[in-house]
Amino acid sequence: MRILFLGDIVGRSGREGVLSRLPTLRQKLALDLVIVNAENASHGFGLSPGIATDLFNGGVDVITLGNHSWDRRDLIPHIDAAPRIIRPLNFPPGTPGNGSVQIELADGRKALVVNAMGRLFMDPLDDPFRSINELLTRHRLGVTTQAIVVDIHAEATSEKWALGNVLDGRVSLVVGTHTHTPTADHRILPAGTAFQTDAGMCGDYDSVIGMSKAPAMTRFLRKMPGERLQPAEGEATICGIMVETDDATGLARRLAPLRQGGLLAQTMPDF
Repeated sequence: MRILFLGDIVGRSGREGVLSRLPTLRQKLALDLVIVNAENASHGFGLSPGIATDLFNGGVDVITLGNHSWDRRDLIPHIDAAPRIIRPLNFPPGTPGNGSVQIELADGRKALVVNAMGRLFMDPLDDPFRSINELLTRHRLGVTTQAIVVDIHAEATSEKWALGNVLDGRVSLVVGTHTHTPTADHRILPAGTAFQTDAGMCGDYDSVIGMSKAPAMTRFLRKMPGERLQPAEGEATICGIMVETDDATGLARRLAPLRQGGLLAQTMPDF
């Protein structure tokens, strides 16, 4: 199975960059599944139902969220009826929405997509390690599903590395989101799980993690709240990771980063 995961979409620049490039990417890379993190897609804060619809119509299969899941209140009554939008699994019981979704492809193959949020330097939630372990008692890689992808939305690299090692051999891909900076450590772990600490963002890198520079810098320089942060609107770099899995085992055969457009060094998977 060929899976593309795209990092945090930030604002209009990120949305337009993804929507303009995704049809070509799906065809050129023969993609079976496209997953995006879109918790910053609506003006940099949250996800509106309308923007979710635009992303699905543009070729996205699953949307993951994070600590900005509820910044757009209009998503709350919508999310239960939109199973392909998933929020972190380790929100407390009773929270609207779901933390995972199983997608069935046209040819009958299945992929489980999981979203979890870290706890170090983040709002405290339930234990993501325990939550994912419990979920995986019901889904066995290579048995009940042909692929499992975990988006770990977390601040600390140590927490992401630890989760990758805990899940090695049990899922296809563990990929981090939230820091908006693509890391150069993409690799296949010893037991066959693909891993990258952070996929980066889909947004304008002439910015401060996707936001216009001046207001963001003022907050650091003066340590006072200023004008509301707004997404930068220059050309986006589309950042993500592509993995090809073995349908029999669900483990990774190969993976490669993707960066297209904007300011960062360009790279395209060549398989």
